[in-house]
Amino acid sequence: MREKVQAVLETIRPHLQRDGGDVELVDVSTDGVVTVRLTGACKGCPMSQVTLKNAVEKTILKELPEITSVQAA
Repeated sequence: MREKVQAVLETIRPHLQRDGGDVELVDVSTDGVVTVRLTGACKGCPMSQVTLKNAVEKTILKELPEITSVQAA
């Protein structure tokens, strides 16, 4: 599962990098919770939670319905 999540993150990464940010996979739990770390410009951005929910989580859940949620590390 970790490889599948990483593959989806690779599709999101260029959009974040365009604005100076990035996303790093921290963990995928057995109950389907993905933990990621936003880095670069995303790390201190006041909109980081919006990015996490509307971009990262939405994309992962669309591509991998077995994932239940995405959270920040």
